[in-house]
Amino acid sequence: MSVETPAPSSRRPRALAAFLIVAGCVGLWAAFMLTMDKIHVLEDPSAQLSCSFSVLIGCVKNLGSWQGSVFGFPNPVFGLAAWSAVIAAGASILAAGRLARWWWLTFAAGTVVALGLVIFFITASLTDLRVLCPWCMVTWAVTIPTFWGVTLYTLKEGHLPLPPRARRVAGVLYGWVPLITVACYAIVAVLAQLQLDWIHRAF
Repeated sequence: MSVETPAPSSRRPRALAAFLIVAGCVGLWAAFMLTMDKIHVLEDPSAQLSCSFSVLIGCVKNLGSWQGSVFGFPNPVFGLAAWSAVIAAGASILAAGRLARWWWLTFAAGTVVALGLVIFFITASLTDLRVLCPWCMVTWAVTIPTFWGVTLYTLKEGHLPLPPRARRVAGVLYGWVPLITVACYAIVAVLAQLQLDWIHRAF
């Protein structure tokens, strides 16, 4: 089976770039809110945070857990840097147009790591902490389409050498990123319902 390494298209993916900027701003805002909540908890462990609505929906338990500092420091600090990078990436695509293959592969690798962390945090929230953090869910919501959009674009453009058929499949799936994203949201919602019965407990 032959594997192609075609020249990437010179056409700028403006829609993807715009989405990355918007998603980065949303993720940055969520990371900032979590950072502020972490500061408030450090200042006053009994503080009532804006993210805490009930025993099911809140962020205090998440912030105080080891999963909340998986890198040795509060996760929101990492989020501030990561989402700033996503905004910069979107701006780079709009400004520079055609970017090097290594740039796309590095960016795509970063989104794979991000999705892996999101899956880890979702699993921890549903099975260990058994609480839904609002700002965390905002982060999940923008990370998922960011992963699919960047990964599928990278594959369809041939930045990672693939057989022609695989590139065509990636191209078709790229046009369905919104639907794939909704499907992922539905899977998370179903898992949350099975684990936490959130529909009855939240409403």
